[in-house]
Amino acid sequence: MAKRQYAIIGMGRFGSSVATALTDMGYDVLAIDSNEQRIQDISNIVTHAVSANSTDEDALRALGIRNFEVVVVAIGQDIQSSILTTLILKDMGIPTLIVKAQNELHGKVLEKIGADKVIFPERDMGLRVAHHLTSPNILDYIELSDDYSIVEMKTSSQMIGKNLKELELRARFGCNVMAIKTGTKMNISPNANELLDEEDVLVILGQKDDLNKLEQAFAK
Repeated sequence: MAKRQYAIIGMGRFGSSVATALTDMGYDVLAIDSNEQRIQDISNIVTHAVSANSTDEDALRALGIRNFEVVVVAIGQDIQSSILTTLILKDMGIPTLIVKAQNELHGKVLEKIGADKVIFPERDMGLRVAHHLTSPNILDYIELSDDYSIVEMKTSSQMIGKNLKELELRARFGCNVMAIKTGTKMNISPNANELLDEEDVLVILGQKDDLNKLEQAFAK
């Protein structure tokens, strides 16, 4: 089976991080940016790095961008270039188009013109930091939709030595424990009677308001 290839447009902090991570995972990555210095900085990391204007349709075609199954548009502050690049790539028939948005309005425009997935790196990181600050037990926070999220939560002092049945997280907060992580092991079918240890991490799904209540209840 041919190895999936990714094209990343925009080598700012976010774009270069995605490009580096995909390369480390063993994928072929084409990095594109109009800034020569950024291309030079990433050239020794990714498979290919090219300086080009992503709003130039002919330039993108010359790079063979249509051969890539997934293209990530990670353009920074230039919203106009982000939108125009997305339009061009959509017209080219790119199978999966993932685009970084600066704000909610930008995101709505990107969805309207056909982006398959819109991501908000700064907003999402802000959410994670806020949840960690207000509840030190929260290790990660992932927003699934406007209503639902997933949190990774360390067992608090109130949880240690108790089991899921005793904690009654579903009955009390309407949240479901999807899995329990212990070190590198993941138990995706946790036993309701198994006692929780201080090393355990709960993976919990719920509505945002319910998760907030659960976080605050076990914040100490």
